[in-house]
Amino acid sequence: MDQSRGLQVAAAMAVVYVVWGSTYLGIRVMVEALPPLLSAGLRFLLAGVLMLAWVGFKRLPLPRRRSDWGWLAATSALMLVGANGMVTWAEQWVESNQAALIVATSALWIAGLGSLGVQGIRVTRIALAGLVVGLIGVGVLVGEGLQLRQAPVSAYAAMLVSPFLWALGAIVSKRKPAQCAPLVAATLQVLMAGTVMTLLGLLNGDAERCSWSTRSLAAMAYLAVFGTCIAYACYYWLVHEVAPSTLGTHAYVNPAVAVLLGAWLLDEQLGPLQLAGTFIILASVVIVNLAPRWTRNRS
Repeated sequence: MDQSRGLQVAAAMAVVYVVWGSTYLGIRVMVEALPPLLSAGLRFLLAGVLMLAWVGFKRLPLPRRRSDWGWLAATSALMLVGANGMVTWAEQWVESNQAALIVATSALWIAGLGSLGVQGIRVTRIALAGLVVGLIGVGVLVGEGLQLRQAPVSAYAAMLVSPFLWALGAIVSKRKPAQCAPLVAATLQVLMAGTVMTLLGLLNGDAERCSWSTRSLAAMAYLAVFGTCIAYACYYWLVHEVAPSTLGTHAYVNPAVAVLLGAWLLDEQLGPLQLAGTFIILASVVIVNLAPRWTRNRS
């Protein structure tokens, strides 16, 4: 990797680390006054229009193969409509710090799902141990939240399914890359998700339940511009530029950022058992991401 490309990768990773860590707080604030389905759809539509304008300015061509459009629609449904939509809905009750920690398990799912199929990368015994430890940590975190009745069971169920859908979408994106620039692919995914979620929100009657507070609208704008236009575009570019173990490191930086911001700006706190679950989850993600390197060094 030359020096300029190395700087680009470092800058993109920094954006994913910091900005995505802050999106959990942004989502929590957005859904204070706005229905989750419609607000998420408007967020993606706004971001998609801005991204499309940049794609047009750069004169980047759209994919020509019908199969590319199909795979982009599938990954958009998995990662944005499904995974992100569930997080947005669940954060009506689940605090942003807990949401970020549960979503961190997407790195575990990526490692597990990435081992399947002809193109799969075998999971080592160390990584498998990390996966088991991570599931234990999630059980501790969610179990304590349920015991304290911080959120309904359905919200925690959505949070648990979300990282699986995200990981599945990431694996598909890696194995079925569209024949176009990563920015174009990300733009189309965002526009598809925005259109679908906005229509579903309108059909659900979300427009009548909106309370257009300045605080929630500012959060939506931040999520659209920084969380989607910039951070998601960086993430999708990194999917094709760096090893999964490198990209997976965001899974233990994002929660740290989210926990700090949640405590600072929303006065969110974690109980003793939830703190234990936090350390277990983060330790498992570190183990899974470093396992391939440890195995190579031993060999």
